[in-house]
Amino acid sequence: MANDTALPQAFEANTRKLFGEARYQRFLEALRLPPQATIRLNPFKGPTAEEWCEKGFSPIPWCAEGRALPQRPDFTFDPLFHAGAYYVQESSSMFVSHVVRHLVSTPVTALDLCAAPGGKTTTLRASLPEGSVVVANEPMKVRASILSENVQKQGHPDIMVTNNYPRDFRKAAITFDLILADVPCSGEGMFRKDPQAIREWSPLNVDNCAQLQRSIIEDIWPTLRPGGYLIYSTCTFNEDEDEKNVQWIINELGAQRVDIPIDPSWPITGALGTGLPAVTNSGGKEERQSVFRFIPGFTPGEGLFMAVLQKPEAGATGKPAKKRPTAPRIKPSAYQKTVVPWLEEDPAMGKGTWTLIDTPSLIRAIPTRWLPLYEKASDALHLIHAGIGIGTPKGKSIVPSASLALSTRLHRTTFPQVEISGQQALLYLHKEAIALPSDTPRGLVLLTYRGMALGFCKNIGNRANNLFPQEWKIKTSHLPEQAVDVI
Repeated sequence: MANDTALPQAFEANTRKLFGEARYQRFLEALRLPPQATIRLNPFKGPTAEEWCEKGFSPIPWCAEGRALPQRPDFTFDPLFHAGAYYVQESSSMFVSHVVRHLVSTPVTALDLCAAPGGKTTTLRASLPEGSVVVANEPMKVRASILSENVQKQGHPDIMVTNNYPRDFRKAAITFDLILADVPCSGEGMFRKDPQAIREWSPLNVDNCAQLQRSIIEDIWPTLRPGGYLIYSTCTFNEDEDEKNVQWIINELGAQRVDIPIDPSWPITGALGTGLPAVTNSGGKEERQSVFRFIPGFTPGEGLFMAVLQKPEAGATGKPAKKRPTAPRIKPSAYQKTVVPWLEEDPAMGKGTWTLIDTPSLIRAIPTRWLPLYEKASDALHLIHAGIGIGTPKGKSIVPSASLALSTRLHRTTFPQVEISGQQALLYLHKEAIALPSDTPRGLVLLTYRGMALGFCKNIGNRANNLFPQEWKIKTSHLPEQAVDVI
């Protein structure tokens, strides 16, 4: 194996039986190979995917923005990685792009329930129609902070980040058209990359994970609107956490399976084991239920299982009572006149695009069209990030945040801009001082690298104060002499 860690005997026995000998041997051969390096380009920043990739990268068939690299560079030292130009993501995880684009054609409210570190969240938002909003949730506090950072670097304003358990959403009475539940699992699909996942595996852990997954889905199911879709996924292989749990959702919660058409050339495996019984199609022929297995040796990337389910329309209990529209409870921001020119407006909404919200430590810009959702979430949930973090009030002025600099809706001409070199960019991202040209205006300056915004600094003449977030900085003690250029 690539990580030289022996597989548990019980895992080998169970998986060999599930896969069959030929498939299992091919899987073992793949585990001895190094993981593939893949990225997903950010469609909201910079050139198109076709224009970016003139370096011979291979496309990922089920994701228009996905690319496979010939070798794994050190992404940490590529300033464009920190600028949100792309996201480092397993090719198998990108399959959610194909699923969502097949399911959704009009704006929706979506929930990514177990979202950290943010790969599927940003894939989800990039795949949804404009006008959609995504709530990205992570129950673990430390991981939620990482999620928030990655979401802000990608720059799309229609995402909010929460730090809650699934049952909290039920109590908050927030409902969704689409829920992505990439549930915690035993991690068999990550064995090639993560020796710790091998060491932690046990039959007991598999059973515990399967039960936890059922409780998570049971908690969140009432928040899915009738007719809405649940995308259930794991990064494991066993049928207890995969097919058997899908069948449990069907039996216990009344879900209906949804077939997602795929290209026959894609080497994706269907249902295995006995967890999902065969069903009779319209032609009277029995076939296995539509699920998707990504197995190393057959598909590029690491292991993944995914199934799509729908909540029946019949689950509705009559039409909801019409509520009188209520005026927003948000007080007008004291910084409205200062901040609004910093943001690009939506032509469809004009001057009403943004609602500014003052909090003790941060000014937020919330897209007005989903302000009611923000108000409900801020009342009932632990909200970490929403919309665009504008900056921190400091007297009558504002110290602008990295969230604003990296936002796709920043009105760039508002601030003086200085293009910096790759070496300067690394110093800036390392939270060090950099030298600006002598003719740089004093005050706030937007730093760019290869034309893409990195963050702000404040030029005070003899030096420039670095405003990049301390918690986001490159933490290595040594920087290379040159930046890495991945794209």
